Amino acid sequence: MTEKQVNPTLRAALEYGPIILFFVAYTFLKDRSFMVGGTEYSGFVAVTAMFIPVLALATLAMWKLTGHLSKMQIVTLVLVIGFGGMSIWFNDERFFKMKPTMIYLLFAGILGFGLLRGTSYLEAVMDRALPLERAGWMILTKRLALFFLALAIANEVIWRSMSTDAWVNFKTFGLPLAMFAFFMTQAGLFKRYGTDEDASES
Repeated sequence: MTEKQVNPTLRAALEYGPIILFFVAYTFLKDRSFMVGGTEYSGFVAVTAMFIPVLALATLAMWKLTGHLSKMQIVTLVLVIGFGGMSIWFNDERFFKMKPTMIYLLFAGILGFGLLRGTSYLEAVMDRALPLERAGWMILTKRLALFFLALAIANEVIWRSMSTDAWVNFKTFGLPLAMFAFFMTQAGLFKRYGTDEDASES
C-alpha cells in the first residue's frame, strides 16, 4: 500500500506540533500544581497528561491522511503512552523523562541486531527517501546506531543531573537539532554512495 502525499506544512504540524505544544504548556504551567481526586500533581505531570492524547490524535490524523505509519511513529506512541501513563499513575515525572532513553536504546539495538546479521534495517525503512548503494547503507546504519546510543546516554545524563527546564529544552530543541545535524554531516557519504535512480531505470 503506497503512502498518500500530504501537504508538507500539515505533515510538519502533525509531527512537531505535539512537542511544541508540550513545551509551550510546560512553560506556562511548570510552577503550578493541580489537585485531582485528592492527589496533588505538578505542572510537569499535568502537561504530560495533556501530551499523551494530543500525540495520539496527531498520530491518528497522520494515519488517516497518509494511510501509513512508520515503525518509529508507532513505537514512539506506545512508549509515550506507557512511560507517560506511569508518570501519571505513580505521580512521578522520572518515568516520562526515561522515555527518550528507551526509544533510542530500542532503535540502536534493532539497527545493531541487523548489522550483526549482515543487513541494514534502515534501508528497508528509508530506501525510497535515500537511494544508496548497499555499502553506504551499512555505514549509515552503523553510524546511526551509535548516534542513537549517544542520544540515549545524553538523555540519561541530562535528566538525572540537570533541572527539568534543561531537560525540556533538550527534548524540544536539542534532540531534533541533533538529528538534523547528524544527517547534515553525512553529506559526504550520500555523495559517495548515492545512486542515480533515473540512470538505473533507463
